[in-house]
Amino acid sequence: MNRRQWVLFSILNDILIINLAIIGAFLIRFAGKLPYFNFQAYTSLAVFITIVSIVALYIYDLYDVEKTGDGWDIVAGVTKAVTLALVLNVFLTFFSGFFSFPRPVFIISWLLQIILLSGWRSVAARALKIKWPTQRVLIVGHGEPAFEVVKELKSRSAWGYEVIGMICPDSDHVGHAFEGVEVLGTLDELVPLIRSHGINRVIITSPVAHREMLEELAYSSATDVKLEVIPELYEIYIGRVDHTLISDIPLVQLTREPAPDWVYALKRFLDIVGAVVALVVASPVMLVAAIAVKLSSPGPIIYKQVRVGKREKPFEVYKFRTMVENAEAMSGPVFATEDDPRITRVGRFLRRFRIDEFAQLINILKGEMSFVGPRPERPFFVEQFKEEISGYGERFKVKPGVTGLAQINGSYTTNPRNKLKYDLIYIYHQSLFLDLKIALETIKVLLTGRGAR
Repeated sequence: MNRRQWVLFSILNDILIINLAIIGAFLIRFAGKLPYFNFQAYTSLAVFITIVSIVALYIYDLYDVEKTGDGWDIVAGVTKAVTLALVLNVFLTFFSGFFSFPRPVFIISWLLQIILLSGWRSVAARALKIKWPTQRVLIVGHGEPAFEVVKELKSRSAWGYEVIGMICPDSDHVGHAFEGVEVLGTLDELVPLIRSHGINRVIITSPVAHREMLEELAYSSATDVKLEVIPELYEIYIGRVDHTLISDIPLVQLTREPAPDWVYALKRFLDIVGAVVALVVASPVMLVAAIAVKLSSPGPIIYKQVRVGKREKPFEVYKFRTMVENAEAMSGPVFATEDDPRITRVGRFLRRFRIDEFAQLINILKGEMSFVGPRPERPFFVEQFKEEISGYGERFKVKPGVTGLAQINGSYTTNPRNKLKYDLIYIYHQSLFLDLKIALETIKVLLTGRGAR
């Protein structure tokens, strides 16, 4: 089984064991009987007791196999988690008024849970083989920090770590082996070595030009590589960082996934609800806009154009037409400029208050876009920007949006490099609170027309 299946299996197993232990404690306490009055106190709180217990197990890393260990480490972790759950659940029954829940049942179930939860984990650690995703690691640096990381990773090979080689700042050590790992090249050869050896994780263990490395990785489209560094003190001081550990070695993660899966699931739900509500509320404005577009110039009301979405998947975006029909027939794909003669008088008004974007509520319902995210761009310009602007491919890690940081802070004519900076700030700091802030700022833009020109 893989890591996710292991976590799900563990949680379901624990839920069953926790409740069986409590029922078993009742049977022991009441000589094989389940007295209705006392047992009802348990059934009324069973869901809450279970949640508290699972959270306690999570707090003590019992769902992270790399941190759990085996043997007495498992017993120690389970004992701490079950004891914490015991204290919290005693308070839960007291403050909820279920005084009929026998306290001896808690003590007996505490002992049963330690035995059963530790027991099945110890057996599973030996019997079940977890298929860890292979992590082909390249170590950047030389000296004691690099050797320490190599040693730790090699001791964790069962968890998918595979140290492919090392890179040193200079060429003196190339071809030599340290701790059984060969020095493959210098910093100048970083990207070719990543590609040729299928590297998916780079760990920097000595002070180097991090910024230049990030630029090089981004420009080479090697943005799927996980890049981490053993931080210096100043890197910890400069602000909030995402960190991981190898044993007790701290690593600052420079490249990371934008957000956990639950954020995207909740965001999708809010997108659907919001799009339905917005269509109902905005339908009078959209009707007036459609009539104005039709009467102001010949051509379709809705303009469809191919854009690039998440994972560079193309889709058709919908907008109220703001330009004359066949505006790019002679020029080919070009950006709109300030005072662009192709924009109609009605179109200028629609753009100023972003009403032309209202048709994209349909794209949101179809799952092609979100309310908040980087604006989708045309394939012609995407290929151009990927060649010219380092890190442009990062935009495609998330769904494009109707609005975003670039839209509330810039304008239609903000240059692509500055738009990318706004997009990356959003992508790597996104949260539901940030989405709400952008949505509120967008409403301000809609009402004032600020930033649209």
